[in-house]
Parts: sequence; structure tokens; C-alpha cells
Amino acid sequence: MDLRSRVGAHPFLAEMEPPHLDLLAGCASIKQFEGGEMIFRAAEPAKGFYLIENGSVALEGSVFEHGAITTEILVAGEPLGWSWMFPPYVWHFSARATEPTTALFFDADFLHRYCNEDLTLGHQLFRRMSQVMVRRLQASRTKLIEALKPTTK
Repeated sequence: MDLRSRVGAHPFLAEMEPPHLDLLAGCASIKQFEGGEMIFRAAEPAKGFYLIENGSVALEGSVFEHGAITTEILVAGEPLGWSWMFPPYVWHFSARATEPTTALFFDADFLHRYCNEDLTLGHQLFRRMSQVMVRRLQASRTKLIEALKPTTK
């Protein structure tokens, strides 16, 4: 399957207009990660976002003396990364492949330009990413509350 077809087939981009899919395919590349490989770390520059095609990715946050906590496991069909959208454009969580994983990567420099030139594309991506952000932040909040609960002996 060619790159444009792969972009158009991803569930995150369902019902996106063909010209927008063409633009997105123009800034996309295929990335492969081994199980255990870090995809990005918190506080590193957010240079784009990923759409997971197969495999799975753990989102990890750091909680003071508790260390790294997996807040969510993402699987095929899900997007990874929204920090490219907002200054200062750094990752807020770390991401690690939990098994061999293939993802489409979309370059933020191109996305910023395309979204500024085509406000409909920007709106579509922002709307989709906003829904993801709400779900992820709620999941993170729940995990962090669980991690900080005192243990009973």
C-alpha cells in the first residue's frame, strides 16, 4: 500500500477531505520501533505526531518518588502526540513501544505551515486532537490519583 493510501486508511483521519489527506501524505513518513524502544521523552522537542498502524505504545509520566508510571497503552488505530500543536512544542509525556510498532509520522514544521494556509485543515486536526487530549488527560489523572493513594498494610 502506498503512503497516501496508508494515510487515508487510518481511523484517526476518517472522513477527512481528499485534498487534506494529500497534504498530510506529503509530510508523512513511516517509522518502525522495536519493543522497548523510546519513541520520545518528556521535555524533548515535539517535532510532529504519529498514527499507530500496528503494535502498541506506552505513555509514561513521572510522579515524584514513584518514578515512571504508564498512564495509557495506545494501540493500532490511535494517534500519538499532540504537543506539536502548542508552544513551547515539547512532549509532556514519554512514549515507549511495548512491542514492534509501525506508525505514520507527520512533520510539525509542514503541519504548522499547512494549517496556517488552510484553516479548514487546521480546524479538522485541532478538533480530532482535542478529543484525544480530553481522553488522555482524564486517563492520566485517574492513573496519577491511583499512584498517589496511600497503600494500606
